[in-house]
Amino acid sequence: MDFKNLSSNKGNIIKGVYVIKPNIFKDNRGFFYESWNQEIFNNAVGDKVKFLQDNHSSSNAGVLRGLHYQIEPKPQGKLVRCVSGSVFDVAVDIRKSSPTFGEWASIVLSKANKLMIWIPTGFAHGFLSLKNESEIIYKATMNYCKNHERTIRWNDNHLNIKWPLNKINNLEPVLSEKDSNAPYLKNAYIFD
Repeated sequence: MDFKNLSSNKGNIIKGVYVIKPNIFKDNRGFFYESWNQEIFNNAVGDKVKFLQDNHSSSNAGVLRGLHYQIEPKPQGKLVRCVSGSVFDVAVDIRKSSPTFGEWASIVLSKANKLMIWIPTGFAHGFLSLKNESEIIYKATMNYCKNHERTIRWNDNHLNIKWPLNKINNLEPVLSEKDSNAPYLKNAYIFD
């Protein structure tokens, strides 16, 4: 596995967020790759990460989910991969003391590229489905807790995320009611 830091929308390296490229072995039968290895992962991120929950979602083209996170004492780190279709995946730094606070990083995750993204606690996460039936699977370091769940508005002008809606011929994404009514960053809970 190859781990690389992601640069933010302002060109800064966002500490803690990694794109992970697995070693893929292909032949005439198909392919094989190791999608998870605790020892390799912990050594690469410099922490002893323990996952408690796996989640799997499917979204049609134009569906935008996010920007989601959980607050203390139940914050979630997420290891995200796309197993069908394609998504534009975003991590937003909401650590107030971070030099990259309010900056975001993005990557396209797809069935074809088999990339993964590690999003540690202190980040909001969201994605835009670029194809019908795009499926993502993600490991979470904490169980889902409705009382600790928070959301930031997907189109917050302060963040200015460049969602590629033009690639799917949409002017507006398909949103849940919760995501449509999410607060802006200036009114959201943020990490110290």
